[in-house]
Amino acid sequence: MTQFMNKKEDIVTDAVDGIIAASGGKLARLDGYPHIRVVVRNDWDKSKVALVSGGGSGHEPAHAGFVGEGMLTAAVCGDVFASPSVDAVLAGILAVTGPAGCLLIVKNYTGDRLNFGLAAERAKAFGLDVSMVVVDDDVALPDLPQARGVAGTLFVHKIAGALADRGVSLKEIAKRVEKVISGTKTIGMSLDTCTVPGSPKEMRIPKGMAELGLGIHGEAGVEQIQYTNAKQAMGAVVAKLANHMGDGNHVALLNNLGGASVLEMAILTNELANSDIAGKLKWLIGPASMVTSLDMRGFSVSVYASDDEDLETLSHPTSLSAWPGVSEITPVTVLNLPDGLARIKPLPSEHQETRDFLIKCCEVLIASESDLNALDAKSGDGDTGSTLAGASRALISTMDTLPLADHTQLYRAIGQELSQAMGGSSGVLLAIFFAAAGDAASSGLSMTSSLKAGLVRMQEVGGAKLGDRTMVDALLPALDALNDGWDMAANAARAGADHTATLVKANAGRATYINAQQLEGHADPGAEAVARLFEHLQG
Repeated sequence: MTQFMNKKEDIVTDAVDGIIAASGGKLARLDGYPHIRVVVRNDWDKSKVALVSGGGSGHEPAHAGFVGEGMLTAAVCGDVFASPSVDAVLAGILAVTGPAGCLLIVKNYTGDRLNFGLAAERAKAFGLDVSMVVVDDDVALPDLPQARGVAGTLFVHKIAGALADRGVSLKEIAKRVEKVISGTKTIGMSLDTCTVPGSPKEMRIPKGMAELGLGIHGEAGVEQIQYTNAKQAMGAVVAKLANHMGDGNHVALLNNLGGASVLEMAILTNELANSDIAGKLKWLIGPASMVTSLDMRGFSVSVYASDDEDLETLSHPTSLSAWPGVSEITPVTVLNLPDGLARIKPLPSEHQETRDFLIKCCEVLIASESDLNALDAKSGDGDTGSTLAGASRALISTMDTLPLADHTQLYRAIGQELSQAMGGSSGVLLAIFFAAAGDAASSGLSMTSSLKAGLVRMQEVGGAKLGDRTMVDALLPALDALNDGWDMAANAARAGADHTATLVKANAGRATYINAQQLEGHADPGAEAVARLFEHLQG
């Protein structure tokens, strides 16, 4: 997999310099590249307890992204997924530690424990007051003698940072965060492994499966389970956490492991807020990328039973953009639509033949979803199939409310439904099409003439003409031939759709943004949808 990097051996130093360059002068680094890579606060005066954390790189924004007022004082950056050296950790300690002492916050991996631990001993030999806490929040592997430290480490960073900012002593901070560590539990899930720079990707997770409890370095999880949807995935995660949660209000930290989209994380947030442990969750941190695993397409959930004092420290101000803050989980608020947008419901009526016809049309488009998406990916954004299928499912769900026996009102009702249920330009254009067809039908025109009137109006608004490489290229000839029967209409629609594959320039629609080479040989997805619809309706 191609990645945005220069030389593999420079990937961490380049990234560190990028973080510092974007800090507005708030961060600096120690000399010693490439072996010593320590990011420090530029405003630190050593009058308060210093907080030093770190570990392997590849977890950004952890750790350097959390260096700043109210959080870490320094971050020691190792190679990708590798602990920094003893000398690098020691350099960080010596650079920021004053009379108030230093707390090392370490995730429970052998390399980190050894290197940070030995650095702490050497720092003590210099006469410095240094303590170390080890975070072991991962509950994925219950029989493991020493649990791994993962995203729950951020509870420690934030609470310790707030306490240090207030001038609390090293002894008291260490005592407080030991309580936080013992009460923090985390588990993750991913649909794919991560891609380590310069190394071949491990294809460990089969398609259609998800791995539960994998580590932040790509280590194999406790089990692979069948993946169905976001609700099932979150359910599997919270089922593991529930066994470790006591009574009381908890704060949850929803972490993007690096490769999940913002949209996916919002869906997972909704599932977490409605999960089996929702009754114990009162506050949320995220969703955000906080402790990542390069490009891993997964997420983790950390929970901690927070008291008022903990919540106050978690909410303590910090200017760091990597920290998403704490928000209260609240029910979804639903407001009435503004006047004029509330749907005017037609009087329902039954007509079995019309019902069967509409359902058949919808089922054709639903069955074609994947094919049309693949075709649209050649000339657009790859969502035509999903847009049409979603509208079809919505229409089927409202079938009992439609005026099926009154075609004039039915056209209008379909147009109104599409205007709300179908997005994109196709949604508004088809809503115009059916609304205009309803107006034409109300004046006594036949079905074919009414549909033609709807097409004329749609063309007036959308601007598409025959030959512009849109659904019009299939719909117009099909309607022209409809009076001669469904077979003739289907043949005309198919010929029109196939012809769009020979048109290397689009004059309307999303395909106008695509170059001719990419369009050549690929039919317009809207025209293809029309052709399939008529082909399934013939006879």
